[in-house]
Amino acid sequence: MVDIAGFGKSTEGQDSAYWKEVKYEAGWEDEEENGLRDWRRLWGLRERDDNFVQIQWEPRCIGHLRIWWHWGLDKLALAFEAVLREGCGFPAIYNFGDSNSDTGGISAAFSAVPLPNGETFFGKPSGRGCDGRLIIDFIAEDLGLPYLSAYLDSIGTSFRHGANFATGGSSIRPGSYSPFHLDHQVSQFIQFKSRTTALYKQPRTNGTIPQCKSRLPKPEDFSKAIYTFDIGQNDLAIGFQNTNVEQVRASIPDILDKFSQAIQQLYKEGARVFWVHNTGPIGCLPYNVIYDRIRSKAGNLDQIGCVKPQNEVAMQFNKQLKDRISKLRALLLNTTFTYVDVYSAKYSLIRNAKNLGFDDPNKFCCGSYYGYHINCGRTATVNGTVYGNPCKDPSKHISWDGIHYSEAANFLLAKLAVNGSLSDPPVSVADACRTP
Repeated sequence: MVDIAGFGKSTEGQDSAYWKEVKYEAGWEDEEENGLRDWRRLWGLRERDDNFVQIQWEPRCIGHLRIWWHWGLDKLALAFEAVLREGCGFPAIYNFGDSNSDTGGISAAFSAVPLPNGETFFGKPSGRGCDGRLIIDFIAEDLGLPYLSAYLDSIGTSFRHGANFATGGSSIRPGSYSPFHLDHQVSQFIQFKSRTTALYKQPRTNGTIPQCKSRLPKPEDFSKAIYTFDIGQNDLAIGFQNTNVEQVRASIPDILDKFSQAIQQLYKEGARVFWVHNTGPIGCLPYNVIYDRIRSKAGNLDQIGCVKPQNEVAMQFNKQLKDRISKLRALLLNTTFTYVDVYSAKYSLIRNAKNLGFDDPNKFCCGSYYGYHINCGRTATVNGTVYGNPCKDPSKHISWDGIHYSEAANFLLAKLAVNGSLSDPPVSVADACRTP
């Protein structure tokens, strides 16, 4: 597995070269159109000239699909080639987490996430705290599955290929920013599975199948699905706000006890394939950097401007999380667990921001925390100055709003996550049902 964390033997030059290779393989050619990068092209779409477009889509579980589309003035020719290859063929994704993977849960539960959230890719609010797609969206694309609908969203949703129980502000333990902690999310899943299974057992009426079944998973798909997790950051964040670093560090075993219990509950419900992201470098979030400068003494920042004590606790959390996953592998028979080191990828991305064409990673695109706290999607005028307006080019920023990553950053991080570069064992998400 490639060391991109910037620790050990890796040097900054090697680190930067690795990211350039990731960009090249992803089709990012460092070209700008009208001063803006078209991020919608980057996930498998490249424009070659005015009349020729090549789309290359690689959902690894169902095959390698190539479409060549030539559009002339007097003709439209479409050539289609598909070469099937073997993969796990996950029929569904069930995701548990916080705002890093929330695709509309908190928006449905409380109030809609406003523009400019969603505008880069969706062109409208999408329930995501981001200008576009999240890592979980790119995972769905890689598996050839639709974007996940939030379980809490009851309007026009389909759960045929999975459901998203993640909600912004959620934590593993109760008592964080959101009532939808991990145990609650697992309870929602259990109810969802139970009601879906009961519906399928109902006899047909006049020989017809209830229409709603087409929007629900087949009962046998629950044991064949992949179960993804990106949660734990808020457990640390709420601790840093209300206690001290040592108390947060001491709370980690209890947090992971709750995580292990949730995994075992899902195992009893038939879950067998688990894909677990560790927590990111929370001390590198611009929000935390800004407020740490206000609250703390000088000397808290590391060489790239991140809050060092917070990142040290995050790394300790990740070390213990990895140990717990090893124990769960041994305890739960016929399971596969993949531990995904997104911390290393995010830290490396921030350290190499300039080489990758990003602006200062301590700055962000939407909202304001500089003297005035203004959430993304709102503005305020103070002494004639307008605060909170979004930047012109989100793709130049790693951070979207000071807390969440931009689509540009998520795109690069997802490329590493799905291909197995960050995984232990080193398997791609499409092959996560297998143990090397």
